[in-house]
Amino acid sequence: MCITPFVSLYKRQLPPQSLHCITDLTRNTQNTQKSAMATDFSSIPLIDVSALLAKCDDPKMGEDPGVLEVVRQLDKACTEAGFFYLKGHGVSDALLKEVKDITRRFFELPCEEKTKIKMTPAAGFRGYQRVGENITKGTPDMHEAIDCYKEVTRGMYGDLGKTMEGYNQWPQNPPKFKVIMEEYISICTGMLSHPFIPIPMILFPGVEFFILMMILLVRAELARKIMRGIALALGGSPDEFEGQRAGDPFWVMRLIGYPGLTTTNGTHEAMKNDIGCGAHTDYGLLTLLNQDEDINALQVRNLSGEWISAPPVPGTFVCNIGDMLKIYSNGLYESTLHRVINNSPKYRVSVVYFYETNFDSAVEPLDTIRTRKNGTKKFEKAIYGEHLVSKVLTNFVDV
Repeated sequence: MCITPFVSLYKRQLPPQSLHCITDLTRNTQNTQKSAMATDFSSIPLIDVSALLAKCDDPKMGEDPGVLEVVRQLDKACTEAGFFYLKGHGVSDALLKEVKDITRRFFELPCEEKTKIKMTPAAGFRGYQRVGENITKGTPDMHEAIDCYKEVTRGMYGDLGKTMEGYNQWPQNPPKFKVIMEEYISICTGMLSHPFIPIPMILFPGVEFFILMMILLVRAELARKIMRGIALALGGSPDEFEGQRAGDPFWVMRLIGYPGLTTTNGTHEAMKNDIGCGAHTDYGLLTLLNQDEDINALQVRNLSGEWISAPPVPGTFVCNIGDMLKIYSNGLYESTLHRVINNSPKYRVSVVYFYETNFDSAVEPLDTIRTRKNGTKKFEKAIYGEHLVSKVLTNFVDV
């Protein structure tokens, strides 16, 4: 077994099959830039959105007391922290667990199996990355991942989308990986990844068939519905993020595995800069994080520069707003800096879904009573696709 100098230095413990998947990299040093943060929050609020989801397509949803209370809480969370826990979302605990479990089973496979779907520019930067291949501000991150994007056909967005043209690379093993992930995406987005085709029960016996059918039938449109509440919070109509803004939303999903710490003489060891994912903001509108429930690793930075823990809350998503929503809100909402440090000896899995604008949307502050009260427009137009591509082209090494 060959352990590279990179692994020896940073003291991470991978599943045995993953040791060969680590890139031999030299960690670069870079000063941390002063970054986005909201207020001096000390914890992450929890919001029950069930009342919003129940009335979300009602033309009079903005008059409903239950909806208005959720909208008030969303506004407060987005203004003060940019992060919140989401409960009452309607996605079953069984499904949340199944998506993480099948992701974990993939990461437990031998390296040669995982690299069958190695990420390449030719695939539109879709596929598997070894530990250390993803970088944040020039520094390798201690995680492995599969990156997935809304599939982009040739010429779909002209020159703007050329970098992202390609199809998702789904592994053949574990079985049913593609079906489960595509339907999970359809629940989050509200758009089917492919037409519904009845599937014979003999192909998916037992509890796995039950979970699959649940995925196919829920159609939660979760992110779209949350954005309708945020639109009301910003003083607009519920439809602000439909049509040319996000009526045909782009999406990104990252399936991430964070190695645990090694143990030496009964104590866990980690280097100061040994970070699973470096400090960053997200690119789009809204992020839905489905994380392991027994490992505390996510940290969010407040205005004073303190890193506030976002420990797992069973049955919830962790949500945060991205750069495009910061622009739409004219700076009322902040895309808050966050990072991941896995100080547990356990391997951590997270499934992160990013709900974005239309790929070719020209994003600028909304013209609502709330955004106008925040002063003149603080941002010029930004094209989401250009923003995404600029990040993708600097996020990886040796691909």
